[in-house]
Amino acid sequence: MQGNLNIRIGQGFDVHAFGEGDHVMLGGVRVPHAQGVVAHSDGDVVIHALCDAILGALALGDIGQHFPPSDPRWKGVDSSAFLRHCNALARERGWTLGNADLTVICERPKIGPHAQAMRETLAATLGVDIDAVSVKATTSERLGFTGRGEGIAAQAAVLLQSV
Repeated sequence: MQGNLNIRIGQGFDVHAFGEGDHVMLGGVRVPHAQGVVAHSDGDVVIHALCDAILGALALGDIGQHFPPSDPRWKGVDSSAFLRHCNALARERGWTLGNADLTVICERPKIGPHAQAMRETLAATLGVDIDAVSVKATTSERLGFTGRGEGIAAQAAVLLQSV
């Protein structure tokens, strides 16, 4: 086979346990909740999964390699900074986001009322049209740690296309 396909696909996953707090950050949006998350940064599982998907498509490792939790610089930081960095890495290498498909996995908080704001925030951060970003949610039918309300997870799939 000759030539390149000029696309790359990546997938990512992130999880955080619930802890003290009154909100969670999801897709760059502050979502009211009875708990926060235990995390080194702001614990935005949506952005963390999205970063891992972009880094995976670029074959550049994972978010922990770029922003190690052992580094005090990242304590409490807004995860949007991670996403801007990963997006810049893609652009520097001649890639742009074709689309991102994100799924939040939790029983609570309810994601539906915040999904559009997440799409808007993520699209603006990435510099793409909103129709390139999908945010949806599912429960785990009360099974496992998310089903018991012990934490929250997200998965992401991205398609990068050459510029």
